[in-house]
Amino acid sequence: MFTKILVANRGEIAVRIIRACREMGIKTVAVYSEADKDSLHTLLADEAICIGPAPSDKSYLNMERIISATVAMKAEAIHPGFGFLSENARFAELCEKCSITFIGPSADLINKMGNKSEARKTMIEAGVPVVPGSKEPVYKVEEAKVMAEEIGYPVMIKASSGGGGKGMRISYGPDDFEANFLNAQMESVKGFSDDTMYLERYIEKPRHIEFQIMADKQGHVVHLGERDCSIQRRHQKVLEESPSIAISEELRKKMGETAVRAARAVGYENAGTIEFLLDKNKNFYFMEMNTRIQVEHPVTEMVTGMDLIKEQIRIAAGEPLSVTQDEVRIQGHAIECRINAENPSKHFMPCPGLITNVHTPGGNGIRVDSHIYCDYRVPPNYDSMLLKLIVHGKDRESAIAKMRSALGELVIEGIETNLDFQYEILNHEAFDQGDTDTHFIPTYFPQYGK
Repeated sequence: MFTKILVANRGEIAVRIIRACREMGIKTVAVYSEADKDSLHTLLADEAICIGPAPSDKSYLNMERIISATVAMKAEAIHPGFGFLSENARFAELCEKCSITFIGPSADLINKMGNKSEARKTMIEAGVPVVPGSKEPVYKVEEAKVMAEEIGYPVMIKASSGGGGKGMRISYGPDDFEANFLNAQMESVKGFSDDTMYLERYIEKPRHIEFQIMADKQGHVVHLGERDCSIQRRHQKVLEESPSIAISEELRKKMGETAVRAARAVGYENAGTIEFLLDKNKNFYFMEMNTRIQVEHPVTEMVTGMDLIKEQIRIAAGEPLSVTQDEVRIQGHAIECRINAENPSKHFMPCPGLITNVHTPGGNGIRVDSHIYCDYRVPPNYDSMLLKLIVHGKDRESAIAKMRSALGELVIEGIETNLDFQYEILNHEAFDQGDTDTHFIPTYFPQYGK
């Protein structure tokens, strides 16, 4: 087992990793930018080192500085968390060259699954159902138009290297296709330095269902059930729950086995997520694979009783999985709300600033993952997420009631947040009935924009 791990991230996920390491008796090193010198993760870690000024490209995305900090602080491994360098194959490769354990899959795996068109091709070869679409990557709009006609409108235009909703457009016919393709491609070049695109038939009003995968170096792979991440805004998840009300035990078994097959097809290691679209007829299609821990991993932890961060660390150290598939049990229901420093009534404008008062809820089955505290100044340089509020109940009805209560008790003063918006979602009749899909927010909350 490792004696010291460097946490190459910030915010609540850095705090989460540090706490898991502390429980395992592993020392931690926090890295921070000048804007984060007073952030909670720097205070909780055993050691902390500044890696640069506020801009991400000069700090949290600066591979050489992070590697240098790891060597200087004599850490044997790096946990990248999510975002930043967590799915950067070059960084994983750099770790390998410097004899530093990257707590995640290999650079080759990240490369293979990070390229969406390559991942799609791999899944087709493995017999995993995919959304009908282009069999090869496309670069020219003229070629793409021909493909779109063959696939059939509406089509989803996607950047091969995209993520987080970037490099994506929906085209409903030939009239708007060219503009949408060129705009998506331009966004991909700007955001990912890649003009590779591909097309898929657009599945209208699907559910976004993802299966948590864990795989060790001995070849064992298990799934830990699903998360329903259908409530999104501009392809960014807002609220997640597990299990999904839309999935029967029979369908869960089928989708879970498919997710495991997908992971085995690429020889996957560590934590990963197989993401599916589920249509109204209960047909499911592979969408993509995330080669890292997810923001919403706590809902899976709540219903399985497993600590996924600790499991990641054990796997990276060469230990086998702590459970077999037959030992995985889904108990009760969990919901997670992401609380962000943003103003929904002003197009979700980020709202950094000084937090003057904080009160977090507590009680049986209530969990708060956060890095904020009273008098903490939220910097304008990074993602606006302040905390994740997670609840666990014996069933969906009790989990919803618990989340409503917890949201009502949560207080964050001094800055604007989306707290009231989350409360509106929890109190909407359609959510209460489980009638959700990826168009839930634009359908029921048009006042907040699409």
